[in-house]
Amino acid sequence: MKQVFVDTFYWVALLNPRDDLHQEIFQFSQTITTVLRVTTEEVLIEVLNFFSNYDALMRQKASRFTHRISNELSIHIIQQTHASFQSGLELYERRLDKGYSLTDCISMQTVKQLGITDILTRDRHFTQEGFNILLSK
Repeated sequence: MKQVFVDTFYWVALLNPRDDLHQEIFQFSQTITTVLRVTTEEVLIEVLNFFSNYDALMRQKASRFTHRISNELSIHIIQQTHASFQSGLELYERRLDKGYSLTDCISMQTVKQLGITDILTRDRHFTQEGFNILLSK
């Protein structure tokens, strides 16, 4: 089964009906039902952090969404570990000239280890590391 990595950008747009790209991402999500979507707990932390300043209803929706995708067979969530943190930190330190977040660095290291090249994001940082962004502008 083909694997793609799902970045924060995708989950936020899918979950948030107020996002300008919500409808586009929702429609796209209907076309990738036979693809294994891989993400990390760090990405999900970033998603929940994104919604932390929203009202209680949206925060609850984000929390329920996170629980729901944790149980979907077509989604694999990589657990955070000290080793993944250290690996991400090493890339972060090697790319001080870039605007990479630590979460992005952990994600990049994770997908390299898994041999995944396709990323569901619009974050250009992934292209700088040689990955294929599936959601171009």
